[in-house]
Amino acid sequence: METILITGSTGLLGQEFVKHFLEKGMKVVAIFRNQEKFDSIFEKNENLIGINIELRSEKSSDKIVEELEKKDIFPDYLVNVASGGESFKVESDGFSNRENMIENYLVNVVIPYELSFKLANHQKTKLKKIVNLSSMYGIIPYNPCLYNNPLTETPIQYALTKSALIHLTKELAIRFADKNITVNCISYGGVEGRASDEFKEKFAKLTPLKRMMTPKETLGALDFLISDKSSYMTGHNLVVDGGRTVW
Repeated sequence: METILITGSTGLLGQEFVKHFLEKGMKVVAIFRNQEKFDSIFEKNENLIGINIELRSEKSSDKIVEELEKKDIFPDYLVNVASGGESFKVESDGFSNRENMIENYLVNVVIPYELSFKLANHQKTKLKKIVNLSSMYGIIPYNPCLYNNPLTETPIQYALTKSALIHLTKELAIRFADKNITVNCISYGGVEGRASDEFKEKFAKLTPLKRMMTPKETLGALDFLISDKSSYMTGHNLVVDGGRTVW
């Protein structure tokens, strides 16, 4: 049975991914930081292994690897989903303070790097594929027409770190090539789930497909990148945005 490790497992996309791969008969190692939320989302499943850890804590990647060693479970696939959370905050004038900038970079770039590196170089590694989750905002800046208060609703640290994650993907693709580990990235457009009806209407006007994507529609690209169908792809940023970034 193949194993997939997913960070940010209780987020909008993370929980979708966990349930999807359990349904496909895989063993899923789910990284989370809120036990109550985790228990409320997922039913007990012998193929679901939860690891409760705050990724922002010191040496969190080492601690994850230690847990994997204790359980003697090593992933075939790593999906870096976790994002910045509270560090998305900005001040009333749109300024992003240093603490939030650094914390967002830690979660969105440093942790994916550390975890990828430590798993790829572990003596018991089985790792074959790494997929990082970026965003359309790693490719294009925000459009003020979408937001009522763009300066406070569009934290610059999110866009900067998602752009950095795309470049990290390319760097790791080269560095892990000799290990036969492919590293790719997905940049999704707007996903339904937390957006208001007003926002969805605005988004539709700026997108060729005239709507936001559903959480279920995020699964196809991920399935493709961890399958043998993408065996000759590495260092690629797969854009799945309904055409949003072509305008």
